[in-house]
Amino acid sequence: MTPRERVLAVLRGERPDRVPWFGDLDYWATALIARGAKPADFKTSPGYIRWHRDLGVGFYLQGHFPFKTIHGSGERVWHDGPRRWRELPTPHGTLRDCWEYLPTSCSEGPIEHLLKSEADLPALRHVYEHMRFEPDYGYAERRRAQIGDQGILLCYLPKSPFMQLVALEGGIEAVTFTAAAAPDEFAATLAVMKAAFDKAARIAVDSPAEALMIPENLSSEVVGPRFFDAYVRPYQEEWAREIAKAGKVSFVHMDGTLKGLLAREAATGIKVIEAMTPAPVGDVPVGEWAALAARPGIVLWGGVPGSYFTPSVGEAEFERHVRALLAVMGSAPRYVLGVADQVPPDGLEARVRRVGEIVGEFGIYR
Repeated sequence: MTPRERVLAVLRGERPDRVPWFGDLDYWATALIARGAKPADFKTSPGYIRWHRDLGVGFYLQGHFPFKTIHGSGERVWHDGPRRWRELPTPHGTLRDCWEYLPTSCSEGPIEHLLKSEADLPALRHVYEHMRFEPDYGYAERRRAQIGDQGILLCYLPKSPFMQLVALEGGIEAVTFTAAAAPDEFAATLAVMKAAFDKAARIAVDSPAEALMIPENLSSEVVGPRFFDAYVRPYQEEWAREIAKAGKVSFVHMDGTLKGLLAREAATGIKVIEAMTPAPVGDVPVGEWAALAARPGIVLWGGVPGSYFTPSVGEAEFERHVRALLAVMGSAPRYVLGVADQVPPDGLEARVRRVGEIVGEFGIYR
């Protein structure tokens, strides 16, 4: 069977010839491009799919939102060395954030967030009240033609409004203090954000994608049950239903600790929980995933932490871990072996290739 046939079989609840192996190589490819090891257009080219095929890895499109975001209130962006600044002017004051690029990690992180306290909520509502979205399907259509039998076409919805604030625009500390200081105004702001995000989510559901992910970046030690039930679950439940109505497959990105939220996440109606990180890096052994995510038909996707593709983990431990994963995943067609969450910049090509070889040896269903 091809990688595409294998993963589609699992998504239908059928048993393929072996456990599917699908990896998110986007971050690793970004680093290779930055170092000059791959051409600038590598990730958008047919060669990117050939690279997956050569490495024996199934492909699923990562990081693509099939819509354009237009800030009706205006937006000013500028760079100062490695720092990317942004200002959003509103009648209620100007919001500003700053993200700094780190060459060593080939990534950027926030050093100043848009949302700093409850004083920023009126301005933030103004931004989202004047935000609009337009379909942008060209890249997804080109990618669909490239993928062939190597995988599936997956695009992103927006995060839930709460996770947008936690992961990108405020951070958990500012969000927690703001929600406590001004609960009604905080809830009103999330409602305004949701009205905007619902429009973008509809565009995404109507896109050429056959699978659609809510890229939450959930971790149980950051977002506990109370916040999840109040602010995250309703959005996921609604859009899981809409994705299913469209005949497509719903995903959620849960790439942190699992114990506190996995049972709740599994109950939302989402079909696939992706980027799951097991012990010893995460907090739940892979053998305990199914008991926590007990809803029939749910697919659990992940297993190999990013660090296991690097020299920081020895060969023997790498081999042991992948084989132990397959001992569980080969018991039932409800798993997809994947990266938790991405192969990092110092990933070893031999390790990525070796996973496919181990699947060939030990990934047969029992």
